[in-house]
Amino acid sequence: MELVLSLAIGVLTASGVYLVLRPRTFQVIVGLSLISYAVNLFIFSMGRLRIDAAPILDRANMDPAAYTDPVPQALVLTAIVIGFAMTALFLVVLLAARGFTGTDHVDGRD
Repeated sequence: MELVLSLAIGVLTASGVYLVLRPRTFQVIVGLSLISYAVNLFIFSMGRLRIDAAPILDRANMDPAAYTDPVPQALVLTAIVIGFAMTALFLVVLLAARGFTGTDHVDGRD
């Protein structure tokens, strides 16, 4: 499971960096979104990959290895919401800039 998650993070990061380096603004926005998803997966993986584990310690089982840390899960959930809002804002700015300049290149030239 860890290998699959590591490969997914690597592929998302590599694809995001490739798209950020492209000349069109829409590709840059999609690249930033892919990098943000890769960072979210990385933060989520820091809370340990556990299946059927309780997120909170209980009095019966005080072993820290038997639970999943809820803080990375909460951080990722918040980052997903903020990332969606930022992507929507970037798209509005992209449409406004394209309307003013007539091109969608990052540097403003064809």
